[in-house]
Amino acid sequence: MPEFDLPTVIFALVALFVAWKLRSVLGMRQDSERPGGLLAPLRRVPGAPVPPPDAKTTAPVPQAPADRWKGVAEPNSAVWSGLDAIAGADRSFSTQAFLSGARGAYDMVVHAFAAGDSDALKSLMSPEAFANFESAIHARADAGHTTSTTVVSIDNATIDGAGLVGQTARISVRFAAKLASVTRDAQGEVVDGSPNTVVEHIDLWTFARDVRSHDPNWQLTQTESES
Repeated sequence: MPEFDLPTVIFALVALFVAWKLRSVLGMRQDSERPGGLLAPLRRVPGAPVPPPDAKTTAPVPQAPADRWKGVAEPNSAVWSGLDAIAGADRSFSTQAFLSGARGAYDMVVHAFAAGDSDALKSLMSPEAFANFESAIHARADAGHTTSTTVVSIDNATIDGAGLVGQTARISVRFAAKLASVTRDAQGEVVDGSPNTVVEHIDLWTFARDVRSHDPNWQLTQTESES
């Protein structure tokens, strides 16, 4: 019968056990790290934070520049804060676009009123303002008078007041313009003004718009002549 060396047998058994254990451990790692394995959902780009499961991603809100009304209103004035309120309710609001539209409206209203074009005026005004203009047109027609007006130039248009009342934005604009206007009677005789005389006008007009409306147009709500 062969003799067994007990220490050699013990070391052999230990080696077999260690080899079996390593094989089983390596096999588990390979299985779990393959695509779709148990660890796949935890993979991420190195250095990228892992948000909690219930985290919601939101885009940062851009901060308005502190000097965005520079050249349009005085800092810390009522007009400045009024423009802030309007811009806060209507992200598309732009003073440049508004003043450009206001200049266009001034030219259109002056010429439409002189021509007695009620349809054109109605589309540009609130019902209350339109009623006043239409009344003046009817009174002029009843007197047999006609008016011709030319807007020679709009020299300046500045924002004099601004604010948000509920959901209605209101902006007052002071216009400095030069007009040539003449009114004639039924016989064609001049009863007021002169076609060859240019007169400077200062007018304060107020425009309004519902900030919830998809219609970007503003309506003229009030007019006041200062000269």
